[in-house]
Amino acid sequence: MEMRLNVKNLLIYIKEYTKECILGPSFKLLEACFDLIVPLVMAAIIDNGIAMGDRGYIFKYGGVLVLLALVGLICSITAQYFAAKAATGFAANLRVALFKHIESLSFTEMDEIGTSTMITRMTSDINQLQSGVNMALRLFLRSPFIVFGAAIMAFTIDLKSALIFVVVIPLLAVVIFGIMLISMPLYKKVQSGLDNVLGITRQNLTGVRVIRAFNKEQAELENFSNGNEKLTQMQLFVGKISALTNPVTYVMINIALIVLLWVGGIQINTGKLTQGEVVAMVNYMSQILVELIKLANTIVLSTKAVACGGRVQSILEITSSMKDGDYTETTTGSVNSGTEVRFQHVGMSYKGAGANSVSDIDFTAKAGSVTGVIGGTGSGKSTLVNLIPRFYDVSEGCVMVGGKDVRSYELDTLRQKIGIVLQKAVLFHGTIRENILWGNPDASDEDVIEALKAAQAWEIVTGKDNGLDYVIQQGGRNLSGGQKQRFTIARALVRKPSILILDDSASALDFATDAKLRKSLQELPYKPTIFIVSQRTSSIQHADNILVLDDGELAGQGTHEELVKNCEVYREIYQSQI
Repeated sequence: MEMRLNVKNLLIYIKEYTKECILGPSFKLLEACFDLIVPLVMAAIIDNGIAMGDRGYIFKYGGVLVLLALVGLICSITAQYFAAKAATGFAANLRVALFKHIESLSFTEMDEIGTSTMITRMTSDINQLQSGVNMALRLFLRSPFIVFGAAIMAFTIDLKSALIFVVVIPLLAVVIFGIMLISMPLYKKVQSGLDNVLGITRQNLTGVRVIRAFNKEQAELENFSNGNEKLTQMQLFVGKISALTNPVTYVMINIALIVLLWVGGIQINTGKLTQGEVVAMVNYMSQILVELIKLANTIVLSTKAVACGGRVQSILEITSSMKDGDYTETTTGSVNSGTEVRFQHVGMSYKGAGANSVSDIDFTAKAGSVTGVIGGTGSGKSTLVNLIPRFYDVSEGCVMVGGKDVRSYELDTLRQKIGIVLQKAVLFHGTIRENILWGNPDASDEDVIEALKAAQAWEIVTGKDNGLDYVIQQGGRNLSGGQKQRFTIARALVRKPSILILDDSASALDFATDAKLRKSLQELPYKPTIFIVSQRTSSIQHADNILVLDDGELAGQGTHEELVKNCEVYREIYQSQI
């Protein structure tokens, strides 16, 4: 019940298509009216044209049948147009709203929901909703109208024969909807099995290199085969149950037709019914069967759509745990100097985690200084720098940027001050120029070239046939790891940020290129405050201050020389690398 109430909230996205939602079913009802008239016209042709040998009558009312068919076809096409327009418009509006909402969520909510879940909601679930709305607008009114309309029309022909309709309609409904109620939960299990197979497939495709490296193809093939076999067995089982619909209903309808013809034959012999009227009754019986099956299929599809709508609504109801501040600055773009960053006894834990990922972090990075961050895997290096652009909120203490708590900034204002290069280099399909302009859409070609040179990426551009117009494939598949990293660094530099964060973003570079990159960063004219996260001591040993993390805690801080003398954790890392 709660899910259905939630789904009603989605109807706001179809409001602008109210006209289409009215016109679509209206034209379907009009088509149904013409369908109900057809058996009566056929009865007239049989009784008055064929029985009397009146060819003129036959051609005249045959033309009426053709006219009814043409008008019905026009009504059907018009109804389909309006229903499709409303359904696709609804899906488009909902997809935009869902995407916008997901973009507003913090990393905490995104981590909790999961990427694959959000993709499924955005694609498969909304497509199911679109199909459900389309079918509902076309058939939810038409099918019951035909069923009851055919029964009423039968009563206008003959009361005694029409009683057969009173008996057979409930029996047909019980069989059709009974099979539907049994098969629907089974279809949900099939969907779960399909999700499992899709999960195995996705995992194999993303990890194909690891699978081949460890010679696990056969094991993964067996795993997939087992999942696929279970899915096949479930589909066969539910398919067999669903397959009962046609034979059972057709047996019942044929029995009803035999009874109808028997009763009608007696009525014809007594002169109470004509042959045409019996044929009309048979046609009405057939229409009822077809429409009941259509209605059952529509209800199945609509039930799936309601379930999908509940899943979409559950995402829309999630609110971001990160509240936007209200502090703005008049200048948020290019700056002439760095900005001071201060951590005051900061602790942070991920949602659902048993303990803090970082604890009691306290340091100050002066404006224009270079701060190195080093530590073992899982020591909290990325967590620490992710707190500066406020990808996550602190659990304890506070992070100060420019003398103000990051939580007091408008997120746009805060992030305009920061250029960040994440651990995984992500590039988008488009030219080199378009990818670099993500950092600053207003940058000129001169600014782009300057950023590329500072990131040691200009030589890559000059080596490509089209220069800045060279097309990068999705995810940068046509570039090496080092090339991707240099382009992502250039994308951050073109913004000319006052704070620059490099989160292990030079790991794929050779030592010579890494040294050139560090030198060019120190020579930047606007002197940003730089944070360099690295596993290499050589990348950070010339930093003004080095933070050494161990299991989420600050094991030491100072210059390279100070830490070699006084910090055992740093000394072990340094000695293992030299």
